[in-house]
Amino acid sequence: MNFISILFSYIKRHISILIALIIGVIIFAIVFSLYNLPVEAVLYASMLSIFAIMIIGFFRFFSYYKKHKELERLKKIIIISLPDFPEPMSRIEKDYQELLEILHESKMTVIYEKDNSLSNMIDYYTLWAHQIKTPIAAMRLILQSEESQVNEELLEQLFRIEQYVEMVLQYLRMESESSDLVIRRYSLDYIVKQAIKKYAKSFIRKKIKLNYDDLNCGVITDEKWLVFVIEQILSNSLKYTSTGSISIYMDKDLPETLVIEDTGIGIQEEDLPRVFEKGFTGYNGRADKKSTGIGLFLCKKIVKKLSHTISIESTLSKGTKVKIGLDMIDVEIE
Repeated sequence: MNFISILFSYIKRHISILIALIIGVIIFAIVFSLYNLPVEAVLYASMLSIFAIMIIGFFRFFSYYKKHKELERLKKIIIISLPDFPEPMSRIEKDYQELLEILHESKMTVIYEKDNSLSNMIDYYTLWAHQIKTPIAAMRLILQSEESQVNEELLEQLFRIEQYVEMVLQYLRMESESSDLVIRRYSLDYIVKQAIKKYAKSFIRKKIKLNYDDLNCGVITDEKWLVFVIEQILSNSLKYTSTGSISIYMDKDLPETLVIEDTGIGIQEEDLPRVFEKGFTGYNGRADKKSTGIGLFLCKKIVKKLSHTISIESTLSKGTKVKIGLDMIDVEIE
């Protein structure tokens, strides 16, 4: 708000006093004229009164302007606690300040209750995700004890359950205020091969060819988080590729960019801008009935946390290409 706006605001606030002053002068002038008294005395007294009021008004406006600037400053710094407000000029202003204090106390109570509830929920689901791993491991041992077609199919479904549990844990970690990032230089081959090994059976079962040449480069990142991102991308590629191949290579045109390309069903052009939105499944997800819309959302959050980038190019019925930019920006390296 500029100076002129503040001045008009101040005049508007005191317009009733100015109107009362004008009415008073008019009444005095009328009464003096009715009694044949010199009106010049009224005008002279009015001019002196106006001059005195203008001087008082100037000082009051200066105080008003100073308070406005102070409140403008407080608006920029008020985040959690209420600042020390300027001394109230009236009882009404004091009442407003007391109302703000009451609202602030109420807000802090609600925030505390919500934070406590969220913390308890995260603790519960984290405990659940860790505990569920025990029966999953037991079921895997039982199913592996006897080879059969049924057991192979059950092991595949159990593998998917493990994926979903891991996704829950990663989601909870991402929502947590604490961070377990360990930023170091790793061999990109070492990281990518971990993800490939995890999905080796899926490649074999679906008869999908893997085109992979040694990447022969290092990357400054967090091993666990980047492995999770690559696993999610491979999982999507395998899910939506029934025949053909999946290729993993470094982009020749963009340095330090890992590419994971498949020959799957592709993504509709209108869905591409929204694939990283939380809960968005798109046409493929609605047709598949199993997509959660969480995987790519987590990938986007993770690569942002690692100061990497991720983008997707796709052509319907021809395939999808995911590019992960592995540059590091403003990340503290241990």
